[in-house]
Amino acid sequence: MEKIVKPTSGYAALVVVLLTIICFIFSFIQIVAQKELFYGLMMFISFVVFVIIIKGLIIVNPNHSRVLNLFGNYKGTIKANGLFFINPFYTALRISLRSENLQSQTLKVNDKMGNPIEIGAVIVWKVGDTFKAAYDVQSYTDYVRVQSEAAIRHLAVSFAYDSLEDELAELTLRDGGDEVNRILETELSDRFEKAGIIVEEARIAHLAYAPEIAGAMLQRQQASAIVSARSKIVEGAVGMVDMALKKLSEENIVELDDEKKAAMVSNLMVVLCGEKAAQPIVNAGTLYN
Repeated sequence: MEKIVKPTSGYAALVVVLLTIICFIFSFIQIVAQKELFYGLMMFISFVVFVIIIKGLIIVNPNHSRVLNLFGNYKGTIKANGLFFINPFYTALRISLRSENLQSQTLKVNDKMGNPIEIGAVIVWKVGDTFKAAYDVQSYTDYVRVQSEAAIRHLAVSFAYDSLEDELAELTLRDGGDEVNRILETELSDRFEKAGIIVEEARIAHLAYAPEIAGAMLQRQQASAIVSARSKIVEGAVGMVDMALKKLSEENIVELDDEKKAAMVSNLMVVLCGEKAAQPIVNAGTLYN
């Protein structure tokens, strides 16, 4: 469990360091001039005090911390900023508290339907619990990288790439958007909790079919789009033909028997559904010639 501590200010210790330096220089000068044993002892004491105090002086920069350990025992974490003096026998491990960006590699995995896809993500994270980051995992940066890859792979195999593959799917990787990102962020938070890492944001940065099937999938999407467009065209054409027949009947413009109605419907459907513009033919005779 993380324990926040605030050690003694280091400015008084810094003054003592300066005094020991002055004392050491003075003692050295006196030894050279008078060669007395007393000044040699003073110089030795000044040097020892200087080394001890220098060992205990630490600087903690903004958004950084120091994890303190004494002979294998965790003593606390310094998160305050400034110059401090700690027990010279402490070991102080530096851990950054700044937000870090992780651009994952583009991973090639199979989606829920077994299709090979490429997927990658951008993850913003920072250390939240310095005790866990320092002592519960071997290297928290390596832990973040490996667990991020595992979470992205698990996300990919849990959902289909799009609804063309799984028509009954309520959520797909391509159409999921913020919901897919939220699921990824939740899984990363669960995985990182052991290392005391906080996930600030996680988003899919790259998503595509693998190159070996990309062409076939593109043709399938195009075919689906063409079928959908044709369906709309036919639906609209039927409505227009129905409207035309009703209008002709209501306005008594012309009386058409069933045969002529069928011919008219056929001609209108050809004109409305054709990909190219129809070439008009002028009938100079009657409707029956």
